[in-house]
Amino acid sequence: MSYRLPRPATALAPASVPPSGLPGLDPDWSRIVDVVESALDDGAAAGVSHAWHLLDNGDELAALGAEPVGTILCVHGNPTWSYLWRDLVAQASAAAAADRPAWRVIAVDQLDMGFSERTGVARPLARRVQDLDDLTRALGLSGPVVTFGHDWGGVVSLGWAVDHPELLAGVLLLNTAIHQSENEPIPAPLRLALARGVLTAGTVTTTAFLETTLALGHPALTAEIKNAYRAPYRTPARRGGIGGFVADIPVDAGHGSHAELDHIAESLPALTVPALMLWGPRDPIFSDRYLDDLSERMPHAAVHRFEGAGHLIAEDVDYAGAALGWLSASLVEPAPLVEPAPPVEPVETPPVEPVETPPVEPVPLVEPVETPPVEPAPLVEPVETPPVESTSQPLWHYLDELRDNDETALIDMAPRAGAGPRVVSWRLLSRRVREIAAGLHQIGVRHGDRVSLLVPPSADLTAVLYACVRLGAIVVVADAGLGLAGLTRAVRGARPDHVIGALPGLMAARALGWPGQKISVNRLPAASRRALGVSYALADLISLGRDEELPLPPEPGDVAAVLFTSGSTGPAKGVVYTHGQLSAVSLALHAQYGVGRGTGLVAGFAPFALLGPALGARSVTPDMDVTAPKTLTAAAVAAAVAAIDATVVFLSPAALANVVATQSELSPADRAALARVTSFLSAGAPVSEPLLASAAALMPGASAHTPYGMTEGLLMTDITLDGIREAARDDVARGPGGVCVGRPTATTRVRISALDETGAAVGELSEEPQVTGEIVVSAPHVKDHYDRLWLTDQAATRAVTAGERWHRTGDVGHVDAAGRLWVEGRLPHVITTADGVVTPVGAELAVSDLAGVDRAAAVGVGPAGSQQVVIVVETVPPASRVGLADPALAAQVRAVAGHPVAAVLVVPHLPTDIRHNSKIDRTRLARWANGILTGSRLTQP
Repeated sequence: MSYRLPRPATALAPASVPPSGLPGLDPDWSRIVDVVESALDDGAAAGVSHAWHLLDNGDELAALGAEPVGTILCVHGNPTWSYLWRDLVAQASAAAAADRPAWRVIAVDQLDMGFSERTGVARPLARRVQDLDDLTRALGLSGPVVTFGHDWGGVVSLGWAVDHPELLAGVLLLNTAIHQSENEPIPAPLRLALARGVLTAGTVTTTAFLETTLALGHPALTAEIKNAYRAPYRTPARRGGIGGFVADIPVDAGHGSHAELDHIAESLPALTVPALMLWGPRDPIFSDRYLDDLSERMPHAAVHRFEGAGHLIAEDVDYAGAALGWLSASLVEPAPLVEPAPPVEPVETPPVEPVETPPVEPVPLVEPVETPPVEPAPLVEPVETPPVESTSQPLWHYLDELRDNDETALIDMAPRAGAGPRVVSWRLLSRRVREIAAGLHQIGVRHGDRVSLLVPPSADLTAVLYACVRLGAIVVVADAGLGLAGLTRAVRGARPDHVIGALPGLMAARALGWPGQKISVNRLPAASRRALGVSYALADLISLGRDEELPLPPEPGDVAAVLFTSGSTGPAKGVVYTHGQLSAVSLALHAQYGVGRGTGLVAGFAPFALLGPALGARSVTPDMDVTAPKTLTAAAVAAAVAAIDATVVFLSPAALANVVATQSELSPADRAALARVTSFLSAGAPVSEPLLASAAALMPGASAHTPYGMTEGLLMTDITLDGIREAARDDVARGPGGVCVGRPTATTRVRISALDETGAAVGELSEEPQVTGEIVVSAPHVKDHYDRLWLTDQAATRAVTAGERWHRTGDVGHVDAAGRLWVEGRLPHVITTADGVVTPVGAELAVSDLAGVDRAAAVGVGPAGSQQVVIVVETVPPASRVGLADPALAAQVRAVAGHPVAAVLVVPHLPTDIRHNSKIDRTRLARWANGILTGSRLTQP
């Protein structure tokens, strides 16, 4: 044995039950079990009996007459004890009492820990795994057994799991680790605890290690709960096991427990039972790199990362409800709905000083090419669109088909190099994509590798994205509009193997420690490459890939992309698309709008800029900052239209608003170019009829459309300007109010799940008109799942039947008698008053129509079920400070709101998301309004 147990020379302590009164702990769960220790190849004598303390709800289930469907065997880590699992025991018993599947929960105190016996003998990893085996034999566990471990208890529980495949039914894990890479140091807190002269003093003589662990808990870890965790470890004589656990950390191959850890780690791939890992990303000990390792060893495991949760994840989130829901879905019942766990507040990332780098000369990815003009194909009217074929073609289809074509594929209106637009032919784009793909393969990028793209929309981004897609690598796209903290959470959570970025992205990646091999879009000076950890530039990849030798292409069912949501309704989520689903997106666009070969597409909305090559359309990115939509001007759109003789223009609502606001700058030539547009679309947030009408006046020859969709499904319904006007005239169809977003697109079906009095969507999926509920959609191009968000994915899946998937959008609305969909708001923003459920959008639109009001938001304050409606408005001209609305305005608001209004507040500007500059953060606004009305200082929300 390579270590000695650090402990004072004191008498052994027997097992006992915990003191009464510990929060959440039922004394009836405690029991003492005598277990005979079996022999192990460590020289220890067999036949010695040790007493264990454990929590066990078996008697409670028996009293209920509930037959267990299995046993959950819970193993704590260091320096916690079985108290960690109290919520699981309680919820399992409550489920059995409610006639749901009954799980027996056995939560052990490992020997020398908690209230189990103090043996005074070193207990290395192999011994602890055998200890657990001795206990389960003494208890007569016959299966099915699901192991559940945390911290070093995760390792011990997995050791038991790999040794008992005949009993094992599933594996559950909270933050833990099963392998320590030789190339990375062990976590800093553990290095400190293991330091010479610190181990005994920090873990046994004093409570430093214990207190440090408790300090990792969030505010939910109250003083009473902390004292409960301290209860078994009040004296040095009772803390020897804490020191023994730390000393048993296999820091290198020479450690006595290294071989057992390797055995467990190498055995995990053979475990094919269902598995779930619930993770706290803020853990400074078991960080995401250990989750990555476990995911590679058990690729079939479901994963849910709780943003903001840390090492003591069991105290941060409802892990017990998540675990029991997963057990029901995976081992007992066929895929029931799982309610989402309570949200965890995201953590603010402190600002980071940028890395100083000298100016760099960009290496152009593509050289300008002269191209002949192309006659645009006429748009197909949606009503005449033929049925969409069920088969799809790969995203790179046109890059192969047009590899020898010198027509224009795309244009950069504001390239980083050169004074004028950069024109790229199909021939050049196709060749660059193949070269970059081959170059990436040369440097080790493989099928299934994740590649984070930190490149602004441009020809470079298009070429890199299609190269990754053709190679079978998974592209990770997170909008810079998420902000530094949000972008960091997204990139780290997506665990990229490689990062391809422009200079700002690479600087952030270096400063914030983002994972992955770094590749620069441009060549950098040697000193900058070293400072930023850059291995290659795109020019290097092009040189390496001149032979264009590529591996076999990916299959339609392979994952193609992880696209992050805007973060406007909580921490940004990674939305996973397969190749087949992304191809279905392009098919949906073609079927609905006729975008395809011959179409000239102006894409002021990044997702659609990247779809141009997949559609065979020539596309142009206008001169704008895509992270700030309001930077797009009318003149910039006109220039982009003229550059490719565009027939279709796609803009976000915020960009469209600024285009309308800057139309006075248009020249006669600009207006003539815009008049040749045959269709324009605006999506990403609701678009008002006046805004759409103003844009239509700029493009008088165009049919104006506003599609409804989300990152999880980019094109769900569509409505024209004429359709909006028709719906506005149809008062009966309007029903509960809201924004009319039209009828389902050619490949989409829409249903409504009615709300109950609490605002929950519990109704059966229905097409019944004028019923307000959650909007649920099904289409071939709806996302596959959320990345490492199992709970969120379950909550967003309404039903799965043969060949179809229904996605819960989180939006509320209704379908009218004419089959049109109306959006009334977001599910979390529904206001539950004493008189019933109120959705916000109808009131907001009515108030926004008042003279002197620019925008309005309706939020609820007070307890659920008796909330009061508060209206917050932006005025014209803007107010100089926050305050109550003047009596005249307040009276007008109350007259049109349609519901009793408790207060009308005026603000200089409403809080909105960054990506769209238009989605109002009603959750934040409701917290703010509640504070204002209860006496808080008048601050800007």
